[in-house]
Amino acid sequence: MAPNEQQSAAWNGPEADHYVEQADRYDLQLRPVTEAMLRRAAVTTADEVLDVGCGTGATTLAVARRAARVVGLDISAPLVEVARCRAAEASIDVELVVADAQTHRFDGGFDVVVSQLGLMFFDDPVVAFANLRSALRPGGRLAFTSWRPLEDNEWLLVLARARPEPLPRLGGLAAGPGMFALQDLDEITGLLESAGFADVVVDPLAVDLLLGGGGSLDDAVQFLLDTGIGRGLLGDLAPEARPSAVGAVRAALAQRYEDGSGVRIGAATWLVTARA
Repeated sequence: MAPNEQQSAAWNGPEADHYVEQADRYDLQLRPVTEAMLRRAAVTTADEVLDVGCGTGATTLAVARRAARVVGLDISAPLVEVARCRAAEASIDVELVVADAQTHRFDGGFDVVVSQLGLMFFDDPVVAFANLRSALRPGGRLAFTSWRPLEDNEWLLVLARARPEPLPRLGGLAAGPGMFALQDLDEITGLLESAGFADVVVDPLAVDLLLGGGGSLDDAVQFLLDTGIGRGLLGDLAPEARPSAVGAVRAALAQRYEDGSGVRIGAATWLVTARA
């Protein structure tokens, strides 16, 4: 099996469909995370920047407004196509590449590598992060975010607690590449140092997400159920158990619903920086 073959199949298939359809809503939901990461990255007008896991391009386009050059890279052709359309509509000059960041040959010419929740999906993270280091000039900067454990994320606990039986072990969701693969502070530090990075700083970042970018309570419930983690945590329920679980999700989100705004609910990530 080629590196990251399963991830490529997912993000060029069913997993991409939801993100393409809901791109604008994800951008609004994740805006506090995006803004915090870009503040920490401190991109200047002299910097050449690589955005890894660029998805539908929100971070790439935000960086392009302040950098000398930006390249967005993602393994998902459908998501990159959305990013290309957005860049064209905004008349913003960016380079967008469909490639696997674990194996793509970089030229070592970037000042900054950024990634918003996009570095948790590698089969071999040490090799992948070493490859990202090779993309940077000596002294270049890495800035990214990754999810903290499920139990630290209120918006995800809503799903976990809606199950008729508890998950056997929340930490088990971290096995292998996936949403929680970079949930442990010490493991992140060790991984980056093994890949050749120095001056590693891992800080907690807690924000309130506007779930689904706002809208009605019913919209927020359906959005959460349709996410990959929503399908992962509740998709295996028997048909007779699903109405009760959905009702529990709705009741929990109703406590966070603000009329005219939407559901605001807590989320927890790591904000990570390092130097090549």
